[in-house]
Amino acid sequence: MNIHEYQAKAILRDHGVATSHGIVCSSAAEARDAFDRLGKPVSVVKAQIHAGGRGKGGGVKLVKSADEAFEAAEMIMSSNLVTHQTGPEGQPVKTLLVEEGCDIADELYIGIAMDRDYGMPVMMASSEGGMDIEEVAANTPEKILKEPIDPEAGLRSYQALRLAKGIGIPAPLHRQAIKFLQALSRAFLAKDCSLAEINPLVVTQDGGLLALDAKMNFDSNALYRHPEIVELRDLAEEDAAEVEAAAAGLSYINLDGNIGCLVNGAGLAMATMDLIQHHGGTPANFLDVGGGASSDQVAHAFKLILADSKVKGILVNIFGGILRCTTLAEGICTAVKEVNLHVPLVVRLEGTEVEKGRKILENSGLPITTATDMTDAAHKIVKAVS
Repeated sequence: MNIHEYQAKAILRDHGVATSHGIVCSSAAEARDAFDRLGKPVSVVKAQIHAGGRGKGGGVKLVKSADEAFEAAEMIMSSNLVTHQTGPEGQPVKTLLVEEGCDIADELYIGIAMDRDYGMPVMMASSEGGMDIEEVAANTPEKILKEPIDPEAGLRSYQALRLAKGIGIPAPLHRQAIKFLQALSRAFLAKDCSLAEINPLVVTQDGGLLALDAKMNFDSNALYRHPEIVELRDLAEEDAAEVEAAAAGLSYINLDGNIGCLVNGAGLAMATMDLIQHHGGTPANFLDVGGGASSDQVAHAFKLILADSKVKGILVNIFGGILRCTTLAEGICTAVKEVNLHVPLVVRLEGTEVEKGRKILENSGLPITTATDMTDAAHKIVKAVS
């Protein structure tokens, strides 16, 4: 689960991380008033969307008057903001953060993410603040320093000091840096984050450390422990089909291809997508109905796929264990009858009650092509949409 920058900064402040001061706005008029309320000669108007690269996409504007704040806000909110993380269609901007400016002496990077090699969270630090950390990792990996964080003990003082020295924080700020980095570590652990990132962390001209930007993602499996985080969820920032699927107990991710996939089991779903790609097609989605899906859930999943205008064909690939092939077949027939099926449909069934399931499909009188195995199924659906 993702949240907005202004929400992330509020969480960080609660844990002792120093952040820039700002006012949340929902209109250009509010942005103008916010500039006056901040009372600084320079402010920054920032789009609030769940995507990085806002500055490069034109979603961050430096302003020096209330009128400039109004104009910048109007421009940012007038059209979808396109960044390298939104895709070409961009994202509408409904919320702004107007922040007071600051005198920057240096820009640094600090982030925490889960690391498989260490088997625990790792704090990353770099002197290359303000840049995409992926670019730094690709071009100058030696500029990224790492310290593992013990989930029980947190980030230790000597680790924080080592990072502070390594990225060039001046010696007079080392004590402040230790507190800052440990506070970030506490926030990450306390809220069950999967990512906590400050880019840039700035050294100010008057000798302070400030989180100028902030990003936090959370482990969805731990949200039951954090109702206060769940309340921050902005469904308007999420794919509507993915939200609908989650509400129905389905795992669904929208992709860019034209072959819809309905599969049970994440591993089988990935293998199905690989086979489609191998045979020259492109999957339109990842959809795992799970091992215990009901006929109604299967029908719901089918409708979700058909609602995607990109879909030119559908491949159903089910290995029936807990989810019997008869249940799946009934769900498919129900969905095909309720929705105007206007694309080719290929179904591969295997497992519990497979023969009964195939007979349900064959006797349905519906336009369904059956397949004997996964390769046959992938070949048939790719050929059908070509």
